Amino acid sequence: MIILSKIRASHILVEKQSQALKVLDELKSGTDFSSLAKKYSQCPSGKKGGDLGQFGRGQMVREFEQAAFALKIGEITEPIKTQFGYHIIKRTG
Repeated sequence: MIILSKIRASHILVEKQSQALKVLDELKSGTDFSSLAKKYSQCPSGKKGGDLGQFGRGQMVREFEQAAFALKIGEITEPIKTQFGYHIIKRTG
C-alpha cells in the first residue's frame, strides 16, 4: 500500500448540514463544483472554486483530513462536520 504524503483537494464550507445537503444535491444533478464553491463556500478558498492546493497529513483538522485522504481523485464526500462547519470535499489530485 502506498502512503501518500500530499494530496490536492477542493472544498465547499457551509454553516449548516441542511445547506451542505442542498449543495450535494446540486452537485449530484451535474452542477460544477467550482461554481458551487464560488456561490456557497464560506471559506476564502471559495473565490478560487474551493481549491485548497496541495496539503499533507497534519495540516487540516482530523475529520477533514481523514475524509480527504480516503477519496479517490474525482470523488466527492458526503458532508463532513468539523468545528468550522460542514465541508463537501472533492479530491482533485
